[in-house]
Amino acid sequence: MKAETESIVITTDRLTLRRVSLNDAEFIRELLNEPSFIQNIGDKKVRTLDEAHAYIESGPLASYEKFGFGLLVVEVNSVGRPAGICGLLKRDTLEDVDIGYAFLPGFWSKGYALESAEAVLSYAFESLRLNRILAITNPENQPSIRVLEKLGFHYLRMMQMGDEGRETKVFVRSRC
Repeated sequence: MKAETESIVITTDRLTLRRVSLNDAEFIRELLNEPSFIQNIGDKKVRTLDEAHAYIESGPLASYEKFGFGLLVVEVNSVGRPAGICGLLKRDTLEDVDIGYAFLPGFWSKGYALESAEAVLSYAFESLRLNRILAITNPENQPSIRVLEKLGFHYLRMMQMGDEGRETKVFVRSRC
């Protein structure tokens, strides 16, 4: 894994993870409206390109500015287009930074979530010197839970998240 701290670009053998930009609005709109995203993560109510631009500005771009990290677009090198997002978030409702990821269905079951999350964790522990990372998921999202377990996360607790008060599983991993 290679990381360039100024632009937060991380590369692996198969993937390039880069900062989200306003040019990614169409992809972000597509991803956030996938039924699986809405079911497992939540409805961000991003239906238009203008709403996608606003989401990018208030989400990833604001996170880069405030914390120096955020969600990254994951591109599959052999395809040359965005496949998903993976990165670090700092939520007011959690005591530590958490990792998040989501991929378009055409990119599922290919190891991209695991590979990108491993790279982001390495960046978080080695470059950002974070000691503990959380992860949250819908309790019914078994594929995501399997990825977290492969990454070395352990179940911590259940908690209510979001405006709807959805029950969410919280996982934790500490720096080795």
